Amino acid sequence: MSFRHSKLHGMWKEGQATGEEYRNVVRECRDAMRKAKAHLELKLARDVKNNKKGFFNYISSKRKTRENVGPLLNEAGVLVMEDAEKAELLNAFFASVFSAKAGPQESQALEVRKKAWRKEDLPLVDEDRVRDHLGKLDTNISMGPDGMQEQVLRELADVIAEPLSIISERSWRTEVPKDWKKASVTPIFKKGKKEDPGNYRPVSLTSILGKVMEQLILEVIIKQVEEKKVIRSSQHGFTKRKSCLINLIAFYTA
Repeated sequence: MSFRHSKLHGMWKEGQATGEEYRNVVRECRDAMRKAKAHLELKLARDVKNNKKGFFNYISSKRKTRENVGPLLNEAGVLVMEDAEKAELLNAFFASVFSAKAGPQESQALEVRKKAWRKEDLPLVDEDRVRDHLGKLDTNISMGPDGMQEQVLRELADVIAEPLSIISERSWRTEVPKDWKKASVTPIFKKGKKEDPGNYRPVSLTSILGKVMEQLILEVIIKQVEEKKVIRSSQHGFTKRKSCLINLIAFYTA
């Protein structure tokens, strides 16, 4: 399959094969790799009693992580080598460029939003909607700092939908649980010198349950702005069922 993929890729580059043919082979290769991986994991799980070494070797290989951040220069121009010191240095930089204070315009907009939401407009987090979101969780996403796996949440959707709807409902009206605010932050190098902390950007991995609640709130907000006609028909960016192509068509046919 890999040989066929490489051969067709060369033919596609030379114009001897169509893009559709190449994409079909890519999909076949990807599906074959996923099936082979699933078959291997199922075999290891079934034979764990007779092949414990192979099972735990596979688990260990999945838990290994490579070092993403090398030595960093601190304010004194000295290279920092220890992981704890590098973490503190990056944390200090990320905190320095983050502002939690809202400006005058943001504060005014917040007051307008508070007035727009009346008490009777506050939505109820329905148990069925929570169950539906849990059932659609992507099994390929990574765990958050709480260690909850998406596959476990999908399997237990019928059991945890009710208590999770209660937690989400109270979080909407009062305060989000502190565990949902925690995040595993990974510094990602962008460009420039790798020794400069300013060339790294933080990527946060938060709780999956917190993301589910975010999706529920997003649905409510979208419904609210659509019913109140806050978003004009000319708005195409970050809008469902609209794209750059539709925007161009609307522009040229107007």
